[in-house]
Amino acid sequence: MDNSTSQTIKRFKEIREENHFTQSDFAKILQIKNSTADIERGKTKISGKVVARLLQEFSINPLWLFGESNQKKIRLYQNDVSPKVVTINSESNENIVLVNVKAAAGYPNHVQDLDWYQQLPAFDIPLPEYRNATYRGFQVEGDSMLPLLEPKEWVIGKAVNNLNEVSNNTVCVVVLEDSVVVKKIRKSEDNAEMTLISINTEYAPYTIMTHQIVELWEINSKLSFNIDANSDTTSLKQIQEAMIELTSEVRGLKAN
Repeated sequence: MDNSTSQTIKRFKEIREENHFTQSDFAKILQIKNSTADIERGKTKISGKVVARLLQEFSINPLWLFGESNQKKIRLYQNDVSPKVVTINSESNENIVLVNVKAAAGYPNHVQDLDWYQQLPAFDIPLPEYRNATYRGFQVEGDSMLPLLEPKEWVIGKAVNNLNEVSNNTVCVVVLEDSVVVKKIRKSEDNAEMTLISINTEYAPYTIMTHQIVELWEINSKLSFNIDANSDTTSLKQIQEAMIELTSEVRGLKAN
């Protein structure tokens, strides 16, 4: 067995183990009969069909698998930046989940974890501007967007499903594979790259590959409060009180 084949087998096994599959369970996902044991022993070559399944199910870069690239994962549909989870209230209507600075640190790791979302506060805004689309609230971290956005302010973002839907110089919440940032965006002509720009000129722009974007939210409004910088609980309580007051006012208008 040559070194390149040995490395490919090692990486194949790595995928199975990091996803906690037995050889038989992994075989079912890859649509292989019985088990992946023969592949891991080097007795059976990895077929094109298996490579395609690894890409579809685990976003595995075929070039990485065969030792031709250090980039382990690629996104099959690069322009897809839609929400991975949408939450609803007791009346089966979409609501607005609020992701504070502390929660944002773990957001990329829980982007498809429904139970995690259910632990976050969520509200409804009964205004026409917030109908017929998915919205999410994020708390701004740091001063990179001054003077437009203050640290600890809340922004409400409208879900972007495809990169083609959003224009250059739009301010967005960009959910990456390891972080959540609020930036003005500028796309390359082929949508392969995106430059993230801070309003505060003390922060230099930087460029990312668009396949690194997990979700994109176009900011259309913000909520500002006098909050205690040492208390996330206080800020969330203030938001809840403001939402309740807003809902009451809207219902009053409807009644009249």
